[in-house]
Amino acid sequence: MKICIIGLGYIGLPTALMLSKSHNVFGCDTKEEIVENINGKNPPFIEPGLEEMLKKSNLRAFTHPVESDVFIICVPTLFNKEVKMADLKYVKRAIEEIVPYLRKENLIIIESTITPGTCEKIVTPLLEKSGLRVNKDIYLSHCPERAMPGNTFYEIIHNNRVVGGSDDKSADLAEELYKSFVKGTIYKTSIRTAEFVKLMENTTRDVNIALVNEFAILAEEIGINVREAIELANKHPRVNLLTPGPGVGGHCIAVDPWFLTESTVNTRIINTAREINDGMPRYILSKAKKIFVERNIKDPTVTIFGVAYKGNVDDTRETPALKLIKLCEKEGWNVKVYDPCVKEFEYPLLPLEEAIRDTDLIIVETDHTEFKNINAKMTSNFVRNKNIIDTRNIMNCKEFLDEGFEIKILGIGKGN
Repeated sequence: MKICIIGLGYIGLPTALMLSKSHNVFGCDTKEEIVENINGKNPPFIEPGLEEMLKKSNLRAFTHPVESDVFIICVPTLFNKEVKMADLKYVKRAIEEIVPYLRKENLIIIESTITPGTCEKIVTPLLEKSGLRVNKDIYLSHCPERAMPGNTFYEIIHNNRVVGGSDDKSADLAEELYKSFVKGTIYKTSIRTAEFVKLMENTTRDVNIALVNEFAILAEEIGINVREAIELANKHPRVNLLTPGPGVGGHCIAVDPWFLTESTVNTRIINTAREINDGMPRYILSKAKKIFVERNIKDPTVTIFGVAYKGNVDDTRETPALKLIKLCEKEGWNVKVYDPCVKEFEYPLLPLEEAIRDTDLIIVETDHTEFKNINAKMTSNFVRNKNIIDTRNIMNCKEFLDEGFEIKILGIGKGN
């Protein structure tokens, strides 16, 4: 079977590599650099196992679609922050690009996250510009991805999948395709339900994180350790609290909940969760301002540890660190950035020693494993003032305390 994957990013490329083990797979991406890297067997981003898989595969990449039996759309869905709505231009463009290559009996699968009703109201009319009718000549399914960067290959293989078909045959065809590499259970449903399920999943996580972030703020006021409290609360058989942090990032959890709010006024919990999580950078800023006032530090320099949205990846999409940096700059502070994983960012990425030289405060935004091993004595020799805000509870506190650092950990009140 010939399969064309449109969009070779964090989900599209791993999916293409898994399918290429048993099918003839072509990749398509508008970015020439990505295409060149893939054809040269060079991974375009960090993901465990990606380099090895790429070197073993027969995947070929192009900047245009290739006539195939199956087309899988894995392009990102943008978010219009001004109006808080999904921007479907990449999805629309991908559909328009494959229309000239469509033939009877083709299966089109949308993996991109989309708002409920998109396949019926937008995708179907675009596909039918080919002269082929959905459910008659060609088939359409939505199979949202459920993978997390840093563990993508394991998750796309072992996680359960939801397949929504525009009709029963569309769902059956998509199920059969994914069975070629998915070991989890595949559940079939309507295409609109599948669109909704994906948004429900990420919204649930966003609400859970908002709740624990609020718990973290309350714990600081009360004077307890929120992580100990969460661990104990999770001993309850029906409680599963997540971990607090400096906000929510990534292309899913920080964005997808807004897709449910576009055309309704009945999303009070969703809106509140977004407000809490998007407000965490402001809360971290307030803690930094308090430190500078208490220690009478003028014209401070702040060093941000980590701008990836999660640990041990190079993905900075929707990272809360960016908002914190901009807030610090708005205060007139000098900001420096260190991230051992990220290669490109809109602010300069500095070597560790340069990033901490003459700084007055280190704010840990990302839980990179490397941060556990940063030498406290070396750090002490470079900084101007010994202050740390650890929003991830990742640093080796004892070593830094022994070196005279003042450390504030998100969610831990005085006396803990």
